[in-house]
Amino acid sequence: MRKLIEDYRITPGDHCGSASMRGLLDFYCGLELPEPVVFGLGAGLASFFIDRREDPGPGIKVMLAGRTATLELDLGRHLGIDYREKTEQDDDEAWRLVREEVIAGRPTMLAGDIFYLDYRDYKVNFPSHRFVLVGFDDEAEQVFIADRIRDVPETCSLGAVRTSRNAPTPMSDQNRWGRFHETSVGSELRDAAETAIRQCARDMLDPSGTESAARAAGAVLGIAANRAYAEALPTLADRDDALEIASFNAPCIEKFGNGGGNFRRLYAGFLEWARELDPKLVPADAPARCTEAANAWTAASAALFLATDAPNDPKHWSEAGAQVARAAEIEEALFRSLAETVG
Repeated sequence: MRKLIEDYRITPGDHCGSASMRGLLDFYCGLELPEPVVFGLGAGLASFFIDRREDPGPGIKVMLAGRTATLELDLGRHLGIDYREKTEQDDDEAWRLVREEVIAGRPTMLAGDIFYLDYRDYKVNFPSHRFVLVGFDDEAEQVFIADRIRDVPETCSLGAVRTSRNAPTPMSDQNRWGRFHETSVGSELRDAAETAIRQCARDMLDPSGTESAARAAGAVLGIAANRAYAEALPTLADRDDALEIASFNAPCIEKFGNGGGNFRRLYAGFLEWARELDPKLVPADAPARCTEAANAWTAASAALFLATDAPNDPKHWSEAGAQVARAAEIEEALFRSLAETVG
């Protein structure tokens, strides 16, 4: 059997989760929103710092990642839409379930490790990449995917998708997939924006009740994560694995993990949109502050890219740490002002 959902509109974007949910909201709910708005309504901005320098095992010892694990679910909750996700341990059953969704004409959110997707050229394992299943070809053993990079479906081998969805790594997504159980929008956009801003401010300033999985893994969360990362970076130049840490962190904090400048620019766009909805929601200087933080993250990433050429030279590590510390100060002021505004 071959099936392709041809009326699903693919719009390229800057982040996999918000780009995918943007397309799904359009398809299921008739809700056309810019990607920065989708990202912000999901309260997606976050920081969590992982320090495994005392762990003798393999893997990157120091990293900062930065979007919530629940962006997609929180987006549905803030908009009053019944969107749910579930995992499935059995790979055959996991494929049967999402294949049946597509047969029924329902594009379906998937999560997986981007390293295994054969239409992408990733050099590192990175789980929880979001993409939308829009078709399959049983005979060719191919899958058709809406990803954030192009406005046409990508073709991927079925085996690669199966491996990606339940990767042989400690951070497997366990065949996570999402479905819209109800497509009506139950919340006004202004109310959804207020709720999302309140959640994001709380998670950054006082994340004691959030991201339990990250906390259980020993991560530091929120603004405190930014500060811990800033303190750690200048100490890494004399490590034997300094090149490995720099090579991973330089793109991670800007592109695929923290999305430093990328995610902050998305959030700045959301704040501008929310202020247009209701100026009482967002202080006038908040979008500019968020963009200033984005610029600091971009500068930190650039310093770490320089460190890949001279991994044992402390100069670039210190510059990266200084830029992250600057971002932490800006973001604390930003989210305190937002918290005061939305109460």
